Amino acid sequence: MAGAARRVGAETSATRARIVEATVGLIRDEGYAAASTRRVAARAGLKPSLVHYYFPTTDDLLLEVCRQGAADSDRMIDEALNSDDPVRALWGFFIDTSRTAMSLEFMALANHRPAVREMMAEHSAAMRQRQVDLLGHLLGDRIKAVEGFDPAGLSLILAGIGRCLVMEEALGVEAGHGEARAIVESWLDRLLPSG
Repeated sequence: MAGAARRVGAETSATRARIVEATVGLIRDEGYAAASTRRVAARAGLKPSLVHYYFPTTDDLLLEVCRQGAADSDRMIDEALNSDDPVRALWGFFIDTSRTAMSLEFMALANHRPAVREMMAEHSAAMRQRQVDLLGHLLGDRIKAVEGFDPAGLSLILAGIGRCLVMEEALGVEAGHGEARAIVESWLDRLLPSG
């Protein structure tokens, strides 16, 4: 039957989850280029055809890994935003090194996979808007009066400094890091009411 949709395994399948977990492990341990169908199947203890049953293309598999990574980030940001000190918790999220290896691999992957780049860009824009909304709500006019920032600028500055610290620390470079952290902490002390 021409044009018929190809059957794909259920999204709730334990086998599908195993495939994604094996892919995440390969990317984390050896880089995204190691995530071939054969390597993923071997790591998951499955036949390569089963990987294709659940993920017809490599992009399908890599997009799912990125979606799950984005969902993990969303969960962590939600926890930060719902904490007693959401702005400082958001800063803590930005400088958290627990996701460094995967974040760097996702960025490299986005350079070579347009579908992944598009999904990551959409997710990043939505995440940034949530942060801007929160900062605007929490800090109001104080942000402009104290530092001359607006919520979008502060969000980008915090994310950019955090990303730079995390990437450089992964390389073993730490010159200026303490000073940069102190600057951010000083900004936050002036912006946030002492509690």
